[in-house]
Order: sequence, then C-alpha cells, then structure tokens
Amino acid sequence: KKDIPAANFIIHEIHCSRNIEVCHYCSESVPKSEMKNHIESEHVQVTCKCRMKIENSLLKDHEASACLLRPALCQYCDIQLTFDKLQDHEIYCGARTETCGGCGHNIMVKDLKEHPQVCG
Repeated sequence: KKDIPAANFIIHEIHCSRNIEVCHYCSESVPKSEMKNHIESEHVQVTCKCRMKIENSLLKDHEASACLLRPALCQYCDIQLTFDKLQDHEIYCGARTETCGGCGHNIMVKDLKEHPQVCG
C-alpha cells in the first residue's frame, strides 16, 4: 500500500508474496507469521456486557458510543446511569420543580434554563 520504486518492485513483490498475507476479515496486510495472532486478537468474537457479540477490535468503540449499558449522565442532576435508563430518568427528573428565586413560582427543572427570559 505504498509507492515502490520501479527498480525495486520485482524484489519487493517477491518479498511480500513470501512474507505478507492479506487478512480476509479486514483487508490489512499482516506478516504471515503474525496472522494467527492478528485474527485472535482483532477478529475474535467477544461478548459485551450488553450481551451483544462483536469483534474484539470494535469493542471499545461499541462500549463508548453504541452500548446500551454505557455510562451516561443525567443533564438535570448529573447522576450516572446506564444509557438504556437515561431517557426514562430524565423525563422524571426534568419534571421535578424548584422554586424560582426571582418570581417565587415553582418551575420544572427542564424549564429552568429558559425561565430567566420570561421571569418577571
């Protein structure tokens, strides 16, 4: 996957065909001696804590952005929950009320950011 000078190309091609193999999972060029280790470390199926089966190499990205059991913070109270429980919690948490120091009315927590614009 690099430019090879024409004078060295035949030697390079012979070397690669003897020593390099293309992974049939990810199309990466891997030394033949390391192919078994590459497949076992990168492409073995593992089970996430959410019970989804995924390639080991994709697990970190899944846990960070797609896993339903990844940690998430409530925007109203900063409590840490799992992502799958966040929406129900925020509906409940945002519906709580707090007294406005300016007008004395009870304002829902979800409306506190916009309230100063309409507060008398």
